[in-house]
Amino acid sequence: MPELPEVEHVVRGLRPHVLNKAIINVAFSEAVKRGKAQGKETIIKQIELDDFNTIVRNTVIKSIDRRSKYIIFELMKQRSCSIEQEQVLEQEQTSKIYLVGHLGMAGAFFVKSSIEEIPIPNYKKHWHVQFELSDGQKMIYSDIRRFGEFKILDEAAFANFNQTIAPEPFENNAMAHFIQQSKLKKYMNKPIKQVIMDHSVISGCGNIYACEALHLAGILPTHITHTLSTQKKKKLFSAIVEVLNKGIEFGGSSISDYRNVEGESGNMQSKFNVYGLKQCNVCQNDITTQVIATRNTHYCEKCQK
Repeated sequence: MPELPEVEHVVRGLRPHVLNKAIINVAFSEAVKRGKAQGKETIIKQIELDDFNTIVRNTVIKSIDRRSKYIIFELMKQRSCSIEQEQVLEQEQTSKIYLVGHLGMAGAFFVKSSIEEIPIPNYKKHWHVQFELSDGQKMIYSDIRRFGEFKILDEAAFANFNQTIAPEPFENNAMAHFIQQSKLKKYMNKPIKQVIMDHSVISGCGNIYACEALHLAGILPTHITHTLSTQKKKKLFSAIVEVLNKGIEFGGSSISDYRNVEGESGNMQSKFNVYGLKQCNVCQNDITTQVIATRNTHYCEKCQK
């Protein structure tokens, strides 16, 4: 599943191509249409396809940001009106529309003039949403497994959504938030690996980077959270920030399906010390694999205590 570094690269890749462009229409794949007809929430969540198109069509993409593992498109509705109406509208508070996207397990964005230009056959085959842009290009969302999603939120709903997520790990208050959250009753008796993967505790840290950060910090993922000292928690948080930054530096991790907007793979997987390996990249000890909170966890019993 794409985590913070991968999503960050998708956001950076989209901005030069689609920022300040208008969305003039939205098209959906037959799989999305069929799913909706069967009452399923296939990619487009909590709204009918026609309503989704009506809301998104004739909007301008004013900003694209990342929040945890989500991609946030801030849309502004275009208005056709007379000079007198424009003067009135200037005095009104314009409502923002937020299109919130998640890549799921294997989602990807491409900006091309047609689907045929998508460079990876599997993504070309499994396109699901096309946003037709005012410059003739299309922002195409492809998803091999169809676990990704789009939701439309107004300002109030977006504020509520935003409040459920921890501060971004690069913000000054993020470490203090992590330590405070880790002391709550609902987290203190859980394995530390499970806790740091919760985006209300730490934003954007998923399975891959949690394994790598715990190894860097020298902490076993099985430790119950309340048994760790504040000093060890601070060390772990610093390790999380370090591996996330390293993930961004090396273009994210392409374990199987992840591709950026240009169709390129990341290189972070070549820097792993434990994730998906048989021997520790530091001490060459055999890697232990264990399921924690339904996720395969990789760690070194020699390096981690």
